[in-house]
Amino acid sequence: MSKKIGKTFVFLCTLFVFTTGCSHYGKMVKSTNMDAKLDYAIDLYNKKQYYKALPLFEELVTVFRGTKKAEKTYYYYSYTNYKLEDYETAAYDFENFARTFPNSEFAEECAFMHAYCYYQDSPEFSLDQTSTIKAMNELQLFADRFPQSSKVEQCNTVIDQLRLKLENKAFENAKLYFHMDDFKAAVTSFRNILHDYPSGKFREESSFMIIRSWYQLAENSIETKKAERYSESLKAYGEFIANFPASKLRKDADDLSSKAHKRLDKINATEVTLKN
Repeated sequence: MSKKIGKTFVFLCTLFVFTTGCSHYGKMVKSTNMDAKLDYAIDLYNKKQYYKALPLFEELVTVFRGTKKAEKTYYYYSYTNYKLEDYETAAYDFENFARTFPNSEFAEECAFMHAYCYYQDSPEFSLDQTSTIKAMNELQLFADRFPQSSKVEQCNTVIDQLRLKLENKAFENAKLYFHMDDFKAAVTSFRNILHDYPSGKFREESSFMIIRSWYQLAENSIETKKAERYSESLKAYGEFIANFPASKLRKDADDLSSKAHKRLDKINATEVTLKN
C-alpha cells in the first residue's frame, strides 16, 4: 500500500472519530490520560481493529517521544501500519525503530520486518519490480547483519521466491521481443537469462529460443548477413544439445538445425556458382 493510501486510512479514522464523538472510542480519543489511551490503543490492536488504533498511536508516538514508553508505542505503531498493508510506511517505521532503539529486544525483529515489508509490497512479475529488487537487497543485508538470526532461513527462502519472480519477468520480456520479431533483442535477452539465472527454471527453454531467434533473424536478414546468422543458430544448437541431450525440445531443435544446414548449403552453392 502506498503512503497516499495510508493517509486515506488516517482520514477515515479521523472521520470516524467525529461521527462517534459520544462513543467510548470518541471519549478515549479526546482523553488527556495518555497512559490509558495507550492501553486502549493496544487493546484495539489486539482485537485487530487497526484502523481505529492507528490515529491513537500516531498521537502517542509524539507524546511519548523521549520517554520510557516511546519504544513500546512505536513498536505497535509500526505493526499497525503493517497490518493495514501500508507497507511503504511500515518499512520506514520498522527501520526507524531499529535505528532509534538498537538495544531493544525487538530491534532485530524490526530490522527483519523492514526488509519483509518490501517483499509484501512486491507486485506480480508482469509489473514494475523495483520493490522486488529492493526486497532482495534488504533481506540479504539483514542476513549479513544478523547471520545467527532464526530469520535467516526465511530470508533465503523469500529471496529465492523473489529471484524466481524476476526470472519469470525476464523470460516473458525475452519472449515478447521474439513475438515482436525483434530477434536480435530476443537473442540478447535469452542469453542474459542464461547468464543471470544459470540454475533457473527457464534455462532449457531459453537455450532453445536462442537457436530459434538466430534462425528467424537469419530468415529475415539481407543476403550478406544470412550465412553468419544461420551459423550462429547452429552454434547455439550445439550448445543446446551439449547441455540438454534428452530435452523435450530436442526434435524441434533438430528440425531447426536441419533447416539451417540446408540454407547454408544453398548459400555456399550459390557462392561457388558465382565464383565460377
